[in-house]
This record gives sequence, C-alpha cells and structure tokens, in this order.
Amino acid sequence: MDTAVTATANTASTTNTTTAAKPALELEHVSYSYTKGGKRVLIDKNYVFRTGRVISITGPSGAGKTTLLSLLSGLTTPTKGRVLHNGEDLAKADRYRFRSHDIGVIFQSFNLLPALTVAENIILSMDASGKTFDQPKKEIAAELIEKVRLQPEYLNERILHLSGGEQQRVAIARALSYDPQIILADEPTGNLDLATQDDIMAIFKDLAHNEGKCVIIVTHSPEVAAQSDEVFQLAPLRER
Repeated sequence: MDTAVTATANTASTTNTTTAAKPALELEHVSYSYTKGGKRVLIDKNYVFRTGRVISITGPSGAGKTTLLSLLSGLTTPTKGRVLHNGEDLAKADRYRFRSHDIGVIFQSFNLLPALTVAENIILSMDASGKTFDQPKKEIAAELIEKVRLQPEYLNERILHLSGGEQQRVAIARALSYDPQIILADEPTGNLDLATQDDIMAIFKDLAHNEGKCVIIVTHSPEVAAQSDEVFQLAPLRER
C-alpha cells in the first residue's frame, strides 16, 4: 500500500508564502515502475515545487528518492502522470535543454574534475550549457566564488587541493554558472560537519529567498529538513 507524502511548512524561515510563489516543477499523478508490470517505486504523487523556497525530500532507503531525483531532473519520464516545468510537460519538451539551461544539479560526491582549477570547472559547465554570457566567463566564475563564500584566490586553485566543504561550495558555484531557475541537490551535506552544513544551508536559503530560485534538496539530515521551508517525506511502498 502506498503511503502519502507528508508536507510541512516551516513558516518562520521565510517571508515568502506558498500562494505567492510560482510553481517551477510539478508532479501530477506521477507513478513509476522500473519495467512494465514490474516493481513500483512511486504511486500517484502530486507535488508542487515553488520558486523562492527551499524544499527537502526525506525518507528511508528504498522510498524512491533517487527515482524522484531522476524524474525532476528530466533523466527519467513517469510510467504514468506528468512532470511539469513552468506548466510544460517535460516528456514533450527538449529535456537536454532543460538540463543544461534550467536546472543545476549538485551531487553528494561533488563530481568535479580534480586536475582542473576551480575556475576551469565552473567555466567548463558554462561552455557545456551552450548559453551566451554578457561578461567574460572568468569574471562570472569569480562572482560565483564570492557568492558561495570562498576567497578570490581559490579561483586558480586545483580541486584536489580543496577540502570537502570547499569542494561542495565549488560544486554549488558550478551548478549556478548558467543561472538555472532550479537547483537540485542530492545529499549536499552528507559528507560535511555540522558547521559547514549550516553554512551550505545558508547559501541555499539565500539563493531561494533573495534570488527567487527553487532549491530542492534530497537529504537524510533532520537538521537540513528543519531549515527548509517545506518537507516532503517519502515512505517505502508495501506491495500487495
């Protein structure tokens, strides 16, 4: 039997209201099975992810968090139902363009190229997006490094010389490099100490509340969930 998602709003964390914010992503009656007639992972899910908000997705292993990430990032299409981006069905859209323009993904393992510098990692992401920029890319990279609270000298530092917390900040800067509307973070604080976790969450809240981005975080951390504006809690399915 499917268990409904529980959504809670931490109203004290932001002045934005759910009704005022614009939906960036929506799930309409979404179900997903790995194969036709195979194991069901999600059943009839209806979520709204709004701009200007930090939303955490929590739940134990096997609850469908990874599948939900794939659906939200356009890597997977639902077995039933629709994933909407700004009201448009992703299954009928250019999903490559969506992934390279509209959504920035942050991985738990950072996925940075260790032999390259901070600037080179960020600029590589800008090049891959195919977007045009109104200022030199290295200047944009420098602004992003400041935004994630790193000193300017980090720009020319190689990734392999950085700590885990520093690498995560660079990963956030890279995800922001082409100015996506949506930030999707997979366990972004899982390898970090509590002080660094709080600092990373402060960056996410600033991106949502001051820049109007939709920040979606998959997390096992109660502390991260507590600092979010909304929490969607997934429970594992029990097959009949």
